[in-house]
Amino acid sequence: MSKKHLLTVVCCLLSVVTLAQERIILLNEGMWQADNGRITYFEDGTVVSNQWFRDKNGLKLGDTPNDIIQINENLIAIAINWSNVVQFITPDGKAVAATEDIPNNRKLCSDGKFVYVTSYGHECETIDGTVYFDKGFVAKIDISNFKVTATCEVGYEPEGIALYNGYLFVANTGGYAGQEDHEYETTVSIINANSMEVEKTIETGVPNLYGEMSQSGRYLCINSPGDYYETPACGLVFDCEKALTSNDCFVKFDYPATYNTTTLDGKFLAVGSNFSYITGEYEFSRLTIEPWTVMKTRGQSGLEQTMPGTLGSDFANMEQPYGIYVNPYTGYIYGTDAGSFEGAGYLYQWSPEGQLLGKHRVYINPGHFLALPTEGYFDGIGGIDNGQWTMDNCVFDLQGRKINGPASNVQWKKGTIYIKEGKKYYITK
Repeated sequence: MSKKHLLTVVCCLLSVVTLAQERIILLNEGMWQADNGRITYFEDGTVVSNQWFRDKNGLKLGDTPNDIIQINENLIAIAINWSNVVQFITPDGKAVAATEDIPNNRKLCSDGKFVYVTSYGHECETIDGTVYFDKGFVAKIDISNFKVTATCEVGYEPEGIALYNGYLFVANTGGYAGQEDHEYETTVSIINANSMEVEKTIETGVPNLYGEMSQSGRYLCINSPGDYYETPACGLVFDCEKALTSNDCFVKFDYPATYNTTTLDGKFLAVGSNFSYITGEYEFSRLTIEPWTVMKTRGQSGLEQTMPGTLGSDFANMEQPYGIYVNPYTGYIYGTDAGSFEGAGYLYQWSPEGQLLGKHRVYINPGHFLALPTEGYFDGIGGIDNGQWTMDNCVFDLQGRKINGPASNVQWKKGTIYIKEGKKYYITK
């Protein structure tokens, strides 16, 4: 081999070795009504910037960003609540569009062609004119033109939203119960994503379904902070598949799931924050939830007050836990501490096994995460079907690489995610 060819091979090997695997976009909410939301960009153990959006665009991000999702390999959406903007950026941080027609927007989900947004507001500008609502609503944005093409009224102050099998599942809070003439909501609205009509409403009996809502295939982890007085905080495991045909589709557990995320094996990790106006104090819990077991046993098992490695003790030592997230491509775990809510917070990083790797100073109220894909694969683990299944030749791993020639009698590796016919499966047996 010539020196020239050898140098080329060495350079290629170095480029593979140095490929960034941990690329995290972190939304810092800033102070409400201070218009000082920021983005932190974190890469392979280093905070590259705590004002990434301004670095890339020369502009402020806006007031109180509170959700971020990846739509496709070229587009990311950010809900900026108090600025009444849904901001669209590329994965390298460049602003490409903004939708300003959805006031008081909250949470996001997407099917790759449309972005669905919950809103506490009572009006929305659409391609057909202004639409008014007595309660809250969901807006449907077409990413081909960034216009609102349809809306659907749901309950008061809708919060978390998830897409499953062509349906949108929306957790209603009624969070303005102390300010407006209505009570807390206790329902989950099920919307046909194509027609944008409510097809069913599930009564949970649990008030104020507020905050982060993680998805593991057919299962959702939903939080309830209660009413902050007499009704205690709690959480729900919600089965979307079952909800389509039965109202008996959820299990309540006696711990809040204020900040929650989905692990690579389809479980939920949750940090619960229970605040009481009576005592003026917070109580915290730290949970690992196996949703299929919780549903099967009606909550008798499948929930542990533990977390991997040192996560539990590390969160216990935080002043004010404010977020938790698992990178769906690598399994690395992240959490945030908001501290006093008025000064810079901290980003924590753990290995997939829960070993603390570092603590990094970020900005005010850091709470919402998005991992950028490794090796160009962006879809994460959005749909997990837990269990064993018969395999054929059309099977791929999470990096999109075809697994050649599997036979039906082959023993596949437990704890591995495979892709078949566009769906992701986690082998548990």
